[in-house]
Amino acid sequence: MPHLWSICEDMLEVCPQAIMLQYVNPMAINTWAIGAKYPQLRQVGLCHSVQGTAKELAKDLDIPVDEIRYRSAGINHMAYFLNFEHRQPDGSFRDLYPALKQGYAEGRFPHFSHSPRCPNKVRYEMMSRLGYFVTESSEHHAEYLPYFIKRDRPDLIEKFGIPLDEYPKRCVEQVEAWERQAAKYREAESITVKPSHEYASEIINSVVMGQPSVIYGNIRNQGFIPQLPEGCAVEVPVLVDANGLQPTVVTDIPPQLIALMRTNINVQELTVAALMEQSPEHIYHAAMLDPHTAAELDLDQIWAVTDALLEAHGDWLPEFARVERRKAS
Repeated sequence: MPHLWSICEDMLEVCPQAIMLQYVNPMAINTWAIGAKYPQLRQVGLCHSVQGTAKELAKDLDIPVDEIRYRSAGINHMAYFLNFEHRQPDGSFRDLYPALKQGYAEGRFPHFSHSPRCPNKVRYEMMSRLGYFVTESSEHHAEYLPYFIKRDRPDLIEKFGIPLDEYPKRCVEQVEAWERQAAKYREAESITVKPSHEYASEIINSVVMGQPSVIYGNIRNQGFIPQLPEGCAVEVPVLVDANGLQPTVVTDIPPQLIALMRTNINVQELTVAALMEQSPEHIYHAAMLDPHTAAELDLDQIWAVTDALLEAHGDWLPEFARVERRKAS
């Protein structure tokens, strides 16, 4: 985080009108903290979960994604499709939620997942309970909930196909893919850069060229989702043009979704408080309030695992949080 503060201070000194495109996890916490410490800085936190999930659902439904209209809102990794619709030949739109729910109930969905190791059942199960589909991947979303990953319930892991080693394996595969790509590029006579579904280039084009676009961005909450705390990082539709970022207001998120979001906002808020107040105690409070941690561990275990994590991260942490400094004092 000190490195992030230095980037913010450099921007304010050198390019105060620039927009920070913030892709670094924990993205929601970073976006909230930047907004709290540097409210004058223009920034947006970016993720690919909304557009990526739309493509996955389109494949399950066997509908071209460009025929689908959707609207999503919430917090990063816990935003939901409030509308998910298919454009009809007469120009009207058909609600696709009945088809998604029926397909899951009949065992036909999910049949597509971005990861070959995860069958994507967690999100469908949560949709069947809450009524709406979350935009974060099943293996990652399970980490934010107390329901699926339990030490003494291997049957749940098997039933919902949750790969606990997904991210280490994915990191290894990504590094290997990058190395192959780098070797290929070194030998290539020309390189063709293909568009991706990431928002960064779209934002730059809209701001510089004035061509409007709509993205899903994480923005400091200033009434954009009135049901959530002021100042937290919310993920909403954002119009981007020559005037910059213009978030839209979303007021119709169902209460069960808001309630679930708040369980994770508690953790984010305490982490930001630890940074702003330089309070190591709030790090433990954040771990204590984490839904998954609280479902598995008692208080002594939570304190012990937090100690171990702080020690393992060493000088990657701000000085106030480092175990050796607190032991010395």
